[in-house]
Amino acid sequence: MRQPELLTRTRAFALAIIRFHNQLPRRTDAWTLGKQLLRSGTSIGANYREAQRSRSTAEFISKVHIGLQEAEETGYWLELLIGAEIVTSAAASPLLREANELCAILISVIKAAEERHRQERSQ
Repeated sequence: MRQPELLTRTRAFALAIIRFHNQLPRRTDAWTLGKQLLRSGTSIGANYREAQRSRSTAEFISKVHIGLQEAEETGYWLELLIGAEIVTSAAASPLLREANELCAILISVIKAAEERHRQERSQ
């Protein structure tokens, strides 16, 4: 996936997370988990965007790793919301699927960048 496409996709995901969060029930458990979901789900794109302005390949890899961690965490909060029966699986599944796809994409980005970094160091 190309950089502009991933930037667009992570931004769209963040907006979907915001809309999802706004639909959560007004209960303490939903609020607590939802706040965590909102933070991690919107952080994925922010970290990838920040990675684009990295000064080195190593810094790029580090920032993308943070985005990957946030994507993994987002999946966790969605799973808890489903497991606690705060939301239905049908409501959260599209977001969970996208969080997992973003994880896979970010892993590929990291692997490619690590290979590029090895090549840079060997020259």
